[in-house]
Amino acid sequence: MNIAASIKSKINKLDSGEVFTYDTLGIPPNEFLAAAKALSRLVEDDVIRRYKNGVYYKPKQTAFGELKPRETTLLDLYLFEKDKQIAYVTGLRLYNELGLTTQISNVVRVAGNKEIKAKIGNLVIKPAKAYVPVEENNVSLLQLLDVIKDFKNIPDMDKKRGITFLRKKIQELTDVEKNKLIAIAKAYPPKVRALLGAILEALSLNSLSTSLKDSINYLSTYKFGLSKSILPTISNWNIS
Repeated sequence: MNIAASIKSKINKLDSGEVFTYDTLGIPPNEFLAAAKALSRLVEDDVIRRYKNGVYYKPKQTAFGELKPRETTLLDLYLFEKDKQIAYVTGLRLYNELGLTTQISNVVRVAGNKEIKAKIGNLVIKPAKAYVPVEENNVSLLQLLDVIKDFKNIPDMDKKRGITFLRKKIQELTDVEKNKLIAIAKAYPPKVRALLGAILEALSLNSLSTSLKDSINYLSTYKFGLSKSILPTISNWNIS
């Protein structure tokens, strides 16, 4: 079977609306040129659509016209590269998904190993800072630390609910994950280490909290809009 026939056969097995790339089709690098020509012909024949260079999708026809791939599916194109996660969603979209705010935005902040800017339908992707290299096994920890970093500025978030959320998430981590969280936190600003340390101390994880306390200036103060009734340990970390 030649490359054109092979590609068409594989595309026929895909669901309508599904996004695919050369990797999805299992095309080896030495056949990219022939594959590009075959895919271009399929685009001209309206069998597939080109989303961007090297990325295609099967159009899905509905009673209301052609349905494009979901924004979340297209967003994944920027978060993964050759099946490896290289970026993650943060900011308002993340905090909304976590139930910390009811506000939504058409701007999606993406932190990654390279700066990512793009537009997907009504969504505008803008870059955010990644404090350590992004890998699949550290994304949830990075997102947790981002919640702490932006804690004071998350719109309409109830502070008590926010602390309860963080305590629960940290408690659910394995010992290995907790230690990894501490290591990553040391790359974040001091205010993040301070609030994380206060939460760890409140959870009686004193060996972990001590490690963070040694990494910050004991004279510095950090404002999060918190009271002792919400987090009793804040005075030990100069948090208010």
